[in-house]
Amino acid sequence: MPAPFMFFDLRTPDAAASRAFYGDLFGWTATDGPAPMFTDGTAPWGGLTELPPDDPRTPQWVPYVAVGDLTAATARARDLGATVLRERVEIPQGAMSVITDPAGATLVLWQDAPA
Repeated sequence: MPAPFMFFDLRTPDAAASRAFYGDLFGWTATDGPAPMFTDGTAPWGGLTELPPDDPRTPQWVPYVAVGDLTAATARARDLGATVLRERVEIPQGAMSVITDPAGATLVLWQDAPA
């Protein structure tokens, strides 16, 4: 089985400070711009999402899991006791939904856009 996590998003109140911390700690580099991404030099493997000051969410790393059928995976997660925090969202690269498992851990279900 391939690794289940295919991307990670760091949700933080201070993207610049987080970028500096992980750069100093591990030597990680990130792209510039409104949606900075951690990269290994060939492809992004993680994003930096800056939380607004009034956002009640806790800063955290959120893993993404690739699924073949996002609609079915989201429905199955719900049937198994997950809470769907964000229903399907389409972006050019694919689609995602955000869930918490029955214990409260956050996870993003991801489906690549058709080739």
